[in-house]
Amino acid sequence: MNSPALPAAGPVDAAYTALDAWIDAHFDDEVRFLQALVQVPTDTPPGNNAPHAERTASLLADFGYTAERHAVPATEVHAYGLQSLTNLIVRRRFAEGGRVVALNAHGDVVPPGEGWTHDPYGGEVVDGKLYGRAAAVSKSDFATFTFALRALDALVAQAHAPTLQGGVELHFTYDEEFGGELGPGWLLKQGLTRPDLLIAAGFSYEVVTAHNGCLQMEVTVHGTMAHAAIPHTGVDALQGAVAILNALYAQNTKYKQVTSQVPGITHPYLNVGRIEGGTNTNVVPGKVVLKLDRRMIPEEDPVAVEADIRRVIHEAAASFPGITVEIKRLLLAHALKPLPGNAPLVEALQRHGQAVFGEPIPTSGTPLYTDVRLYCAHGIPAVIYGAGPRTVFESNAKRADEHLVLEDLRRATKVVARALFDLLH
Repeated sequence: MNSPALPAAGPVDAAYTALDAWIDAHFDDEVRFLQALVQVPTDTPPGNNAPHAERTASLLADFGYTAERHAVPATEVHAYGLQSLTNLIVRRRFAEGGRVVALNAHGDVVPPGEGWTHDPYGGEVVDGKLYGRAAAVSKSDFATFTFALRALDALVAQAHAPTLQGGVELHFTYDEEFGGELGPGWLLKQGLTRPDLLIAAGFSYEVVTAHNGCLQMEVTVHGTMAHAAIPHTGVDALQGAVAILNALYAQNTKYKQVTSQVPGITHPYLNVGRIEGGTNTNVVPGKVVLKLDRRMIPEEDPVAVEADIRRVIHEAAASFPGITVEIKRLLLAHALKPLPGNAPLVEALQRHGQAVFGEPIPTSGTPLYTDVRLYCAHGIPAVIYGAGPRTVFESNAKRADEHLVLEDLRRATKVVARALFDLLH
């Protein structure tokens, strides 16, 4: 897609220059803000994330922003498999009328795992990169979005400043790793927010307008335990699970023949990410549990996908006499498809992305799934854009030594601030 022409010189250009200058002058503060956020762990699981929300709210108060704390009831949180969860909303109204643009980023992250050469909670800066779990996904955009709003506020405070209408909301939520239903999903269902447009955490070199869906399932394979010295008296649940695994993995070959028409998205695929079972080395396993993740391209029907996975599992189980299976759906996240009203977001981000980064910023899809789908399900046009590299792989997200190139943070903050100005001016 060709990016729109840059605006003519004049007061609008002066506003962009002022926003850029403020961000440059306060960039060290932005880096320290991100370091403080990285230094409070939010590993999910276990998902004890309310302390991070409190720390974030305190830091926002230092900037003059009141963060509404929306604690999800403990019964719901525990039933979801988490320990504590408080979502934050900051509302900044400039004037009546105009759009309300929400900016959403999630603070929860997967545990750091092994192999780090930097402290995963240190926020260490080395050679222009900030290291730490969630440095790129997506505590970085707590910083991007907060400082874009601060720059906009500083512009409004100037004499003879342009008039802005509408407002900005910051949505900082804490359960994206579990599907987002108690984060943005909960805020929307409770009627606590209803923005006109949404920008959600993403990377700097493309505007994402579509993403995959995700089906996660738990498959419990039951056999009969027996002493390893007399295995014929039992039914080996692990061997039954192997038959199921082979059938599931065979599907991946078939999935490669199904191609998405969305740039950035290739084909469906399936991953078995966790296996548990058995009681001891000298016991025939009586139970094995598999957890699988099936990524769905936007063109697929989630109901048909789930039915087909269940069929494959049951047919494979039937091929191994004596075992039974239980199948439980853990998550069904629908794909993101662009809503017609997202054009102002796309145009503003592309225009300013090209101006700030010096290269065209294309629209694209991503094989990830995100909380953005929940906003679009409520009819809120949304895109994904924020601070980060060209690919998830480059950021080491969900791997050791996750990091963010600080110059991407600086430039993405400018792009978002400029885009907000356009959307509210």
